[in-house]
Amino acid sequence: MTGKIYYDLDTSWVNNIKINLSAIERRTATLTKRRTVKKEYQVAWLLKAITLIDLTTLSGDDTSGKVERLCNKALNPIDKNILSELGLSKNDIRVGAICVYHHLIKDCKTLLSNQLPIAAVSTGFPAGLSSFGTRKKEISDSIRDGADEIDIVINRGFVLQNNWTKLYNEVKEFKKTAGNIKVKAILGVGDLETLRNVAKASLVCMMAGADFIKTSTGKENINANLNNSLVMLRMIRDFYNKTGKKIGFKPAGGISTSKSVLEFLILVAEELGFEWINPKLLRIGASSLLIDIERQLYHYTSGRYANKEKLALG
Repeated sequence: MTGKIYYDLDTSWVNNIKINLSAIERRTATLTKRRTVKKEYQVAWLLKAITLIDLTTLSGDDTSGKVERLCNKALNPIDKNILSELGLSKNDIRVGAICVYHHLIKDCKTLLSNQLPIAAVSTGFPAGLSSFGTRKKEISDSIRDGADEIDIVINRGFVLQNNWTKLYNEVKEFKKTAGNIKVKAILGVGDLETLRNVAKASLVCMMAGADFIKTSTGKENINANLNNSLVMLRMIRDFYNKTGKKIGFKPAGGISTSKSVLEFLILVAEELGFEWINPKLLRIGASSLLIDIERQLYHYTSGRYANKEKLALG
């Protein structure tokens, strides 16, 4: 069954999902008390985290100049002096991908020369409320311009109305349009009201062919946190146990410190295993996280912290 792209919509499975909120909160509250990483182990985890980042710029003032700096940083995420102190060479560490709006894909393609994947947000990002035809065309246009991955936005209204057939058909059509291009389905967890809805939406998107499920656009009031991530990871695990298909996970929005990203990595490792800690199955949507990771690595190699100006993005 692992070769299948789509699975039939199983509404009985969806409707029978139960969520124990107190158990979820207890699990995430004790996570960092039970698991900590220090010194060289922390360095190793932070270097791994860099390779999982979808380095993102999704602002209204995005320009080709801003994206040029972002692409340069994606290819050279760590200062050469820090790399030297860690015994690494220039090409040892790069981010997982660049994530941008459609109009900047061609710029990224030129700057990156196929050295990194380009992910484009699509389907009416961030609200996902454009017409269905327009949203499908966005996917096709972005792939035509060179996008290697598509981050789609689901219609959250379908989730709130428990209209799983419409959600399933929508995501399935988006995946058909994308073909063999990787599709990350953004749930917009902050708009879904309950963790049970998060779990149900996760399952339906996986059935419909999403290659990744992603927490947020980064524009909602509530973005990725350990609670909603745990729910999504458990659904990925259940789906894998039933179908044999591995689905990727992308927490996004609000992950801006080394401490927080380590918590997410530990959670994924404990829930899904270390085989998920790789760019094919785990991405982290972030913009400022890389700066903090670099500051921590600078401290490890020099014994002092650098200010942000010294390690500024780009």
